[in-house]
Amino acid sequence: MKRFLLILSLLSACASSHPSMQMPAAEPLYPDGAPNSNGLSPSDAQYTEDVAFNTTEADYLLFTADPQTATGQAVVVCPGGGYGAVCFDHEGIQVARWLNEQGITAAILRYRMPNGHPEVPIGDALTLIRTLREKSDIYGIDPHQIGIMGFSAGGHLAAAASTLFTDSTDRPDFSVLIYAAITDDQDIIDRETFGNLLKSDLSDTLTTRRYSCEKQVTDQTPPAFLACSDDDDNVWPENSTRYYSALKRHGIAAELHAFPTGRHGWGWNPDFKYSEELRTALARWLKTIGRDQ
Repeated sequence: MKRFLLILSLLSACASSHPSMQMPAAEPLYPDGAPNSNGLSPSDAQYTEDVAFNTTEADYLLFTADPQTATGQAVVVCPGGGYGAVCFDHEGIQVARWLNEQGITAAILRYRMPNGHPEVPIGDALTLIRTLREKSDIYGIDPHQIGIMGFSAGGHLAAAASTLFTDSTDRPDFSVLIYAAITDDQDIIDRETFGNLLKSDLSDTLTTRRYSCEKQVTDQTPPAFLACSDDDDNVWPENSTRYYSALKRHGIAAELHAFPTGRHGWGWNPDFKYSEELRTALARWLKTIGRDQ
């Protein structure tokens, strides 16, 4: 019964106000199979037209920018879903189509669920960044302008990739974090996200600290654009402000928008009151980020 209620709640959270448009064919992230296991059975994986549950294999949906307007930038898009699902429409497909309108190639990552193995989705994100660099000539992108964008738990994944990358081959050049779950601080920790990520006692800071992204910021962490709602009582807005403050302490360029209302999970839905304000600011930021680095 609990599993059924969880699926219903995730479907509600992931619901889009617009039906999905035709998508490109999914590209396997690991053509020869995933290198490690998240402990789930492939038979448990479920896919609807806009949500993936219990994924044991990762893939990506590549939305290539029109060569006539392409800027050379590419963004790995990590939808949210509490690390229990991947909601790849209003936090994926709609985002990718908007990025294409800006001349930016987008790759929606349908990452594997952690199920207590945090290295699994983080490895997926870093692998896709590395894959885009390796195929930059094929995809028509600048290997020095590959960023990562995430929403909610996907925002945690994007921030983790921005702080736990292994070397220059998988380091994002910039990040966009939308109402991201960031911190293990007990006063504001998102227990759903961290609970699914770690499957452990969340008061054990020795375990959680590595995945508390603001505590992993260094002077090598990429610049970030952050957005959240002041009235978000699901992922508290202090998640964003604490990551922003950590970036500032290390001299990293960052821009933070805390909108007065909107609560949680608005994604790219046009009925979000500040949708146009968000898109205008992000489009401006993306045009300039990295050009003077």
